[in-house]
Amino acid sequence: MHLTIGNAIDAVFLCGSDFGTQTSAFCSVPTFRELWLPYYKRICDWIHAETTWKCFKLSCGSVKRFYESFIEAGFEIVNPVQCSAVGMEPDLLKQEYGDRLTFWGGGVDTQKTLPFGTPAEVREQVLRRCEIFAPGGGFVFNAIHNIQASTPTENVVAMFDAVREFNGRQ
Repeated sequence: MHLTIGNAIDAVFLCGSDFGTQTSAFCSVPTFRELWLPYYKRICDWIHAETTWKCFKLSCGSVKRFYESFIEAGFEIVNPVQCSAVGMEPDLLKQEYGDRLTFWGGGVDTQKTLPFGTPAEVREQVLRRCEIFAPGGGFVFNAIHNIQASTPTENVVAMFDAVREFNGRQ
């Protein structure tokens, strides 16, 4: 099959179905593997056979339990990385999956730190998350989720300044 766009893109976003909540999951891993994994694997296999694109999976919440299945399906990128959810500790995620998944997000908590912290707290969290996720690659800085309208401008500025500070260390 000939693709008109060829390799002009790097990644394809395939699905925005959330499987996690703040503390748990919407289904069990066996249910995920029975109902969703075959579909995801089929489409990721086609993408990998026909293109150089990477497959991108969105799923909020406590989803570490699904990461092995996501990888088996062919996903290379996960977003968001909701480090505030149960079982989503950044250092453990990087250690266990950092060589098999790209973490697109997780850079700062958008439920507590970014909207309600001080600029110093935002800076500290951003630098720490970059220190955890960036080594060896496989990290695209992004806030955990959307920046809410009531987030103080100085905290958003602190986030961007901290990323620039971290990148200046490289």
